[in-house]
Amino acid sequence: MDNNRLLLELEQARREINRHTINPEIRTLTLKDLEPIVKMVAELRAAYVSELFDLAGTRKGVPTTEQVKKLATLREAFEETVAAANALETMIKRGYLDVRDAKGN
Repeated sequence: MDNNRLLLELEQARREINRHTINPEIRTLTLKDLEPIVKMVAELRAAYVSELFDLAGTRKGVPTTEQVKKLATLREAFEETVAAANALETMIKRGYLDVRDAKGN
């Protein structure tokens, strides 16, 4: 077996294993199901950057440890939700999840 053939078979096996493992865990998705996720990520992005502006506008000298911790907490929440949303998008693109439109197709 040559390398390319092995890689093709590996890709097929990966797709089947991921679909078999992931699909039963998550219901068939619609855009309506995804909108709260997109909204949450946007809200966290806004909170993170808004905190940065607040910090820059109210500080005197170097930010305090508490101010930096608050900013870091918001960044972590934002980055984690972005990573999860990206993982979900990848699962949809690769066909691991079932999707339907608003009409049920």
